[in-house]
Amino acid sequence: MAEVAEGQPVVVVERSGSGLGPFLLGLLLGAGVALLLAPRSGEETRRLLRARGKELWRMVTEKAEDLKEVVEEGFELGRDRVEQGIESLRRSVDERRAAAAEVVDAGRAAVQSAREELERRLEQARAAKRGDKTGEDETGDD
Repeated sequence: MAEVAEGQPVVVVERSGSGLGPFLLGLLLGAGVALLLAPRSGEETRRLLRARGKELWRMVTEKAEDLKEVVEEGFELGRDRVEQGIESLRRSVDERRAAAAEVVDAGRAAVQSAREELERRLEQARAAKRGDKTGEDETGDD
């Protein structure tokens, strides 16, 4: 219902319960009236209710089994997907670990090569310096 407050339209929403209580009450009243006005005898009605109850129980049991199977299949499918994901992740980690090991090995080889080159140059420099000293000693004696 729309009301006007200070010249502005206002909408008022009224909420009541969920409606489940009135529904169940109506269901019970309807069942009671149906039993009272039923064209069958009490014995016949009870037998019919028992038979329908057993049929309903059988249907509920079947549906529960179907639901159980669907849930189990979904669980199995989910578990398989998770296991595949874990396996894929493990492979990825192993590949990256191997690549990292290759990089470390290449780095070690590069360091070793650079070290050998530096040692070779240092030895050449020392040899050249020794040659200069012996050459100076020889020229200084004259």
